Amino acid sequence: MANKFGEAALIAARLDVPPSVSPVDRWDTAVRQLYPEKPYMQKKTAPRTAFLGLCEEGRVKGIPTGQYSPSNPNKGYALRAVELLEAGTHRTIAALWTEVSRRSPEADEDPADELPHNGQMDVVLALWKNGLIAPR
Repeated sequence: MANKFGEAALIAARLDVPPSVSPVDRWDTAVRQLYPEKPYMQKKTAPRTAFLGLCEEGRVKGIPTGQYSPSNPNKGYALRAVELLEAGTHRTIAALWTEVSRRSPEADEDPADELPHNGQMDVVLALWKNGLIAPR
């Protein structure tokens, strides 16, 4: 079972809505459903921008490519994690986070693996395990 941000990604990806509904609106609907009494959790940017970054690149099945959020390191983390999953080299949140935070071109010069994982890998793994990552 995915954590709540993984669940949010699944809900957002699976929403039965017209194609004109943006991934931003899909995400916002999902987190409002999961966190109705916690607006601060609805606004958490790391999992949100990881989801939107995957959508921008056409990596979430059923969601077209587009510009959905400003550039953010979380997009790079999510895309790199998908590459590792596709390569079959990393399977756990800890292994993915260690690798993507170390190698992400958007990471700071300081060792990024000291940064805490903030829901990005939950989003990626939930989509991956549920067959919602579109192949390249």
